[in-house]
Amino acid sequence: MQLEKIQTKIYEIRGQKVMLDFDLSSMYEVENRVLKQAVKRNLDRFPNDFMFQLTKIEWQELITICDNLPDGIKFSPATPFAFTEQGVSMLSSKLKSKSFASQHCHYAGLCFYATICFDS
Repeated sequence: MQLEKIQTKIYEIRGQKVMLDFDLSSMYEVENRVLKQAVKRNLDRFPNDFMFQLTKIEWQELITICDNLPDGIKFSPATPFAFTEQGVSMLSSKLKSKSFASQHCHYAGLCFYATICFDS
């Protein structure tokens, strides 16, 4: 995945740069429900500075201002999880995915980090 494409999947919410669960599940090549299950089983590994769940109001605001969200995701009754750079790294250690996807997401984490550093 190119840096530019990853940058379009980074949002600023609550003053933090984050990636949303459905984008990460696509990058990890796992179903979004599998990603959420892995997080819920390991909640102690995801403190608030690693991950948080959007409120319904935050989610509605994001839907309103973002035109690059996947088609079906806008109508999901569940609000997404938002992962900081540290959360993305932790997530990669908790998901059982194909090695290519893991390497791919390691690269995504590096790009996430680079984007945060250069935007600051």
